This record gives sequence, C-alpha cells and structure tokens, in this order.
Amino acid sequence: MEQGLEVVLTDLQSSQNNVRHHTDEISSDRLLVRRGQSFNLTLYFRSRGFQPDLDNIIFVVETGPLPDLSNGTRALFSLTGRHGPSPWIASLETNGASSMEVSLCAPPVAPVGRYLLKVHIDSFQRSVTAYQLGEFILLFNPWCPDDSVYLDSEPQRQEYVVNDYGFIYQGNKNWIRPCPWNYGQFEENIIDICLELLDKSLNFQIDPATDCALRASPVYLSRVVCAMINSNDDNGVLNGNWSENYLDGVNPAEWTGSVAILKQWHAAGCQPVRYGQCWVFAAIMCTVMRCLGIPTRVITNFDSGHDTDGNLIIDEYYDSTGRILENKKKDSVWNFHVWNECWMARKDLPPGYGGWQVLDATPQETSNGLYCCGPASVRAIKEGEVELNYDTAFAFSMVNADCMSWLVYGGKEQKIHRDTNTVGNFISTKSIQSDERDDITENYKYIEGSPQERQVFLKALQKLKAGRSEDPHQADSQYSTPEPRSGDGLRGLHTPSLRPSDVVQVSLKFQLLDPPHMGQDIRFVLLALNMSLQFKDLKVNLSAQSLLHDGSPLPPFWQDTAFITLSPEEAKTHSCRIPYSQYSQYLSTDKLIRISALGEEKSSPEKILVDKIITLAYPGIIINVLGAAVVNQPLSIQVLFSNPLSEYVEDCVLTMEGSGLFKKQQRVLIGVLKPQHRASITLETVPFKSGQRQIQANLRSNKFKDIKGYKNVYVDLML
Repeated sequence: MEQGLEVVLTDLQSSQNNVRHHTDEISSDRLLVRRGQSFNLTLYFRSRGFQPDLDNIIFVVETGPLPDLSNGTRALFSLTGRHGPSPWIASLETNGASSMEVSLCAPPVAPVGRYLLKVHIDSFQRSVTAYQLGEFILLFNPWCPDDSVYLDSEPQRQEYVVNDYGFIYQGNKNWIRPCPWNYGQFEENIIDICLELLDKSLNFQIDPATDCALRASPVYLSRVVCAMINSNDDNGVLNGNWSENYLDGVNPAEWTGSVAILKQWHAAGCQPVRYGQCWVFAAIMCTVMRCLGIPTRVITNFDSGHDTDGNLIIDEYYDSTGRILENKKKDSVWNFHVWNECWMARKDLPPGYGGWQVLDATPQETSNGLYCCGPASVRAIKEGEVELNYDTAFAFSMVNADCMSWLVYGGKEQKIHRDTNTVGNFISTKSIQSDERDDITENYKYIEGSPQERQVFLKALQKLKAGRSEDPHQADSQYSTPEPRSGDGLRGLHTPSLRPSDVVQVSLKFQLLDPPHMGQDIRFVLLALNMSLQFKDLKVNLSAQSLLHDGSPLPPFWQDTAFITLSPEEAKTHSCRIPYSQYSQYLSTDKLIRISALGEEKSSPEKILVDKIITLAYPGIIINVLGAAVVNQPLSIQVLFSNPLSEYVEDCVLTMEGSGLFKKQQRVLIGVLKPQHRASITLETVPFKSGQRQIQANLRSNKFKDIKGYKNVYVDLML
C-alpha cells in the first residue's frame, strides 16, 4: 500500500533568501523576507516524493496571538490551488525523488510581523497530517512596486532603508553642525526589539487581533511606533527631559547611536530609558522604521515653531532690556527641532499626497489622545492643506508659522512686531550616499515672502479658523505687511503707532570678532547705523542669556548699557566682551547664548530690538584607522582628543561605537585631563561586517558632554 507523504526535514534557505530580500545584514540563520516577493524552501520526505495526483499540500501562515482568516493574520494556500483562492501564493520549483523545492510569496498588503509556517498534507484523501515548518519574519518591501512603501530609486533605497549610519544636524541656522549617529537597524536582536516594541503598544494591549491585522498599513504602524518611541502614554523607549538635570540617567547629548538605547530598553523589561530630546527620539524612530522596511530619513528644521494654540502665531515676550521671557502660553521657537520623514502611499488621502510623510516622536502635543504626530504629507504641508490627516496643521506651524513679538512692561503687553520669515529655515537631511547636507526647505514651503507662500499661509489660516472660537491674540491674525526688520535678521521692534516709512532710521546689528570657541572669551561689537538726516541719541540695553535648544530661556548672566550719539548717516560700534569665567557656569548643554540689545531714542517712542544666537564650538575628536580594515581581522584605531578649557576637567569618558565594527559600545575611562591637554589612545577591534561603515565617538566630562567625532571606514571581505 502506498505510504502517505511525511515531512522529515525543512530547509528554509535563510541565507539565500535573505540575500535576495535585502535582509542578510540582519541574519543568515533566521528567515527574514519582504512582502510581495517570493522566497524558496525545501521539504524533505521520508520514503517518497511529492505526487501531485495523490498529495494535496496546504501551507498555513499565522501571525499574532489570535490569527484569523477574515482579517489577514492567517492564510491557507495550496500548491495545486485546490484549496481555493488566497492572496498568498505557493508554486512548485523542483520535485525530486524524496524532496521538493517550493516558492512562497506573501501578498504586498500582508501584515508585517513574526509568522509561524505550517503545512497540512492530505494523501489519498485520508486524514490530514500537520507539520510545523518554522518561523519567519515578514517586513515591508520598498523594492516591490505593489507595496505601499515602494520607492523607485535604488540609491534612495540604499540610503533610507539599508544605510545604518548618518548625520543629524544641530546647532543654529548660522552654524549647522553634523552630529554622527549609529542607527544600527541590522544589529543583533534589533529586529526582535522592534517587534517587541509593537507588542508593548497600547493598541496591541487593548485589541491584539485588530492591531496585528492593521500592521499591514504603514500609516497605522508609523503612528504606533511614533507613540512608542516616547514614554508619555506607555512604557515607550525614551523619557524626554529638557530640565538640564540628568543625574539619574544619560544626558541626551552624550548618545551616539540607537542600538545601546534599544537594548537597554529591552534589558530593563521595557522600562523607558533616561533621557532623550528631539534628535534622539527621531534617531530611534529612524532605526525602527528602517528595520521594519519603511524608507525613513531624519530631518532638522532650524528655528522650528511650536504653536500650542493652533493659530499659526508664535507669541514671544520681551522685557524692557530685550531679554526674552518665559512664555506663559508655551509657544516657542526651537533653535532646531528634529523629526522623521517616512515614505509611503496615502490611500486615505486625496490623490497626490503620498511620498514623504512627517512623523514626530518628540512628545509635544497629543494626537487622538496619544503623544504622537503624523504621518502628515509633506506636500500637504507645502500646499496648506492643514485639514488632512494626520496633524498636518501642527507640522505646518513648525515650518511656516508667523512670529509675534510682545513687549511686557508695567503689567501690560504691547504688540510690537510681526515677522513672517523667522520660522522654518535650512530644513536639512543627509544627502543620498554622501556625507553632505541636503537643504529640502522647498519641499515644505514656497520661498519666504513670495506671493505663493503668503497665499498658502492665508489658506491654512482660514481652514484652521473655520469653527474655532476667537483667541485674545487671534484678532491680530489677519495678515498685514510686516514692518521692515533691523538687526541680525531676527526681528526689529517698533511701536505700531509709527508708519513704516518713519521707523527705519536707526539699525542695530551684532558682529562677532572671533569664532565662538568654548573656553574663550566672546568678543563682539554692536554696530549702530543712523540712516536719517537727523542726530540720534540712543540708549541701548544689552544682555546675554543661555538658551535651551527648544527656545526656553535661562536667566541673564551679563548686562551692559551703552549711550550712543549718531550724526546723520553715521555708523558707530560699541565693543563688548563676555569672559569665559562669566558664562561658563551658566552655560546649558546646548551651548547656546543669546545676546540681545534693545535700543530706544531719547526723543522718540521708537524701540529697536536685535538679537543673535551664538553656538559655542568644541574641537572635534580625530579618529585614525591604522591599516586596512578586513572582516574578522584585528583593526587598530587611534583616537585623538583634547581638553579645550583652561582648567582641569574630571570624570572624562570616551565612548565609541559603529555597526559592523564593534559588537557593543566601547567605554574608556580617561579620568582627569589637564588644561588644554591633548591625549591619544589606541583601541583594537575586529570588524564583522563588510562594506562602508562609520565609527562614532563622544567625549564627556564634568564640564562638557558632547565632544563628537567620526570616521568612515570601508571594510573588505579579504585582503
């Protein structure tokens, strides 16, 4: 009697499949495939081979705790098609005497996640025998034209999915600094941590069956991940902290990569890691989304608006000395803010709004009750379509809100000036397959001051005002021609009773005399220019205060008063110096100092405000690779660093990492560094992945936290 077909062994062909599915960097031992693309496996049988006329082989795939045919988390499909139609496909590749190779393909709309693969064999229409063949992980597929994350450029796919390092831009619009970052999305256990993150979400906890089914949608999944990166609503990855007190955690400026953070979150039983700020939230989200297969990049917006009341106006308050005050409404202009763009189709929106979508994991405002933001179509932001899902109005305000300046004196607030150009400058991301910076501001808005830009602003404002109650300041929200600006391009303050033709008579401007280096005095001049044909007597109050990168001011630590008499059409300078000994103890981690001057003419109510933001620079770490980098061969790395200060620094720690180069983050205790002392150490590592790699380094001490350095390294497979 003919025996039934019995499976004795399964070869999932993980190594070969993973190469074809661009997942071989994650593993060669586990099967990781992308939807919409076939993968092969071999079944070995005990005593005979597969006979199509006798054997009916039905494959079963299941994902999630409650797999169900109706919601797409379970599927049954056969080689012969006798089991009925299914979006999953199985086909016979080769049929041997005691084995067969089959090709399976997940539909491009299948939920992503961890799957169990089974087979049911019915021979001679007897009772069905079931076998468990193994597990595999299914990911989004930007290489598949039918996948909603399809990206049709191979260089872009390599940059936004495959590349595991990059730069996050920081500083200010006049001094843009690349911060190296190790995304490490293909490092050991990161894929498992990403899937664990999905399972820890509130959505999964409340309704796991629906959540797993909806993981087919990058729109849905991106919102889940966005909420899970911060910990405001759940046991997300990171606690945010903007207090400057990080004693019970890590100063956000010290991190150089995502891997250490994600592994710490996992090792601590999914308890939030302390601490993160916007660039850390965005970097972690980039790691998770690239790992899951969604093209993602990190975006920095300089002078980024945070509009808390949704009127597209950022209100800023100043006292009579020009000092910026704590904002009672919590509106602010962040010196820079960092978010993500993810590439996906938007079938939930009108045609034309797919492509890059803004997602912001920094917990600023809630969206449908959770701290997440997006996905908001970048094109919708540019066109002012602020009613489109999700959180497009908030994203619009980050790049294109107007700034309103208010002078606070005698318990009163006086509207001084409206600036249409301050918010949203030099929107930046890393170039494709290059270490250069791409300016993508034009993706977000039309040229400042152009008719199109103002038309879009007015359209957005009208859409937001529909059905909204009047705000006390919103009566001023109708656009009018702004007064001419003076100073350093930030804002000029003039009393509204004066006509524009009267007010531009005196301008003030700051000019640095030396590059602003940490540890050195800050030398600058205030340039006063009389553009009128009358004498001008000015009193100018000057001050300096530290800022956090989110725009929060710290108390002033330096003040000065200048009396300047100007002849008609005369220019004069007033020299200023802020000693290191005076600013060092007041400096925030962000190393931002705002100098300001508020000038007033004795015989006129005219007031002129000028301010300038200075970012103090450190000398970077220099990294030298000593010899050729080859997989599985020892590699020596020399690291040169220095103490830039004229004082001893203590508790110095050097950290280094790099995907494919170091198995884990390296920490070297340096101890004490003498004033202006230069030091060098040499480390040895054994690269374990080939191709283009990057080393990231950070030096911290009790006086500074984020002296950075990086080195690109190409690792060969063999000499």
